[in-house]
Amino acid sequence: MSPASTENPVVVGRILGPWGVQGWLQIHSYTVPREGIFGYAPWLIGGADAPVDVVNHKVSGKRLVVQLPGVNSPEEAARWVDQDIAVERRQLPALEQGEFYWHDLIGCSVINRDQDTLGVVRTVFATGANDVLEVAPDAAQKPTLIPFVMGVYIDSVDIEAGLIVVDWPIDWLER
Repeated sequence: MSPASTENPVVVGRILGPWGVQGWLQIHSYTVPREGIFGYAPWLIGGADAPVDVVNHKVSGKRLVVQLPGVNSPEEAARWVDQDIAVERRQLPALEQGEFYWHDLIGCSVINRDQDTLGVVRTVFATGANDVLEVAPDAAQKPTLIPFVMGVYIDSVDIEAGLIVVDWPIDWLER
């Protein structure tokens, strides 16, 4: 079974803070392109009792901003700050063979070619050149950063088994 169950909502962004005097909110999008977050509805927001349909949205300079129902002042907007924005997994586009969503990689076990267990994927992030896996045996240990480059450092990914095989010798671990 995959670490990211099909029943779990998928976090696609985060509310950063109030924007303007009419209760709009600035958001950070994890989608590519970043404006893609506006294509999902409804949103499942951490502080909401029910799914939320965005009333309005726009790009303002480098900011993405939204207006939520019943939020008409900076004070009302403040209660939404630091909340995750999620959507139901079924709303995401289907992937081609060999493609993965980052959230599917989080929680996967990572082993090397010698079958040494390196840990689990804690997070994935972009560096510009390539994506990077942050891998650690547990939360207390320093993570190892492994470039997510298929055929170079990443040998295989089996989402169903929750397993990633890497070309990363055990002595490269940052411990």
